Amino acid sequence: MLSRIRHLIVGIIDFFHKPFARFMPKQTFRYIACGGTNTIAGMVFFSLIFNFVLHRNDLHLIPGFPITARVASLFMAFCVNVPFGFVLSSYIVFPESQIDTKVQFVRYTGAAVLFIGMAYLLTKFFAYVIPSVRADISNIFVSMITAVMSYLSQRFYTFKITKVTNVTATGEVKEEIIVEEVINL
Repeated sequence: MLSRIRHLIVGIIDFFHKPFARFMPKQTFRYIACGGTNTIAGMVFFSLIFNFVLHRNDLHLIPGFPITARVASLFMAFCVNVPFGFVLSSYIVFPESQIDTKVQFVRYTGAAVLFIGMAYLLTKFFAYVIPSVRADISNIFVSMITAVMSYLSQRFYTFKITKVTNVTATGEVKEEIIVEEVINL
């Protein structure tokens, strides 16, 4: 069942990749499609939680320390959005990775937390160091920077695959895909 769903999603994405095939590798296009879907899903999750779960009311978990509805919604949406994005990246964009799924998830979650912090710091940077750049334009730059960094971290760290070339006794070169050694968490 899951295999069919994956095959269907990959087929749809690859169909739309054809006009871009000369300019962009298939994996990059899949990442953009899945990342865009995950971003939109995150916005939907945030909106649903903010409006219908919290009813725009702050949370008062600890007396005297309210959590604003926006921050609580962001955190709750993050808790839903990270597993959703992980599944898309793991099964659609980087299915060839043979690193243990638990290790991939820990790496993916850690990177997601890192990039939220990075987005926060970059937003502050634009606001205080380069205030002449409009907020919406700076947000586009922040999104682009974090998206590129996210792709690179997923490709070369979270779902890393290492190619090793072996030479046989007859001089024949064989290329194998070997996943890096990972300590099980």
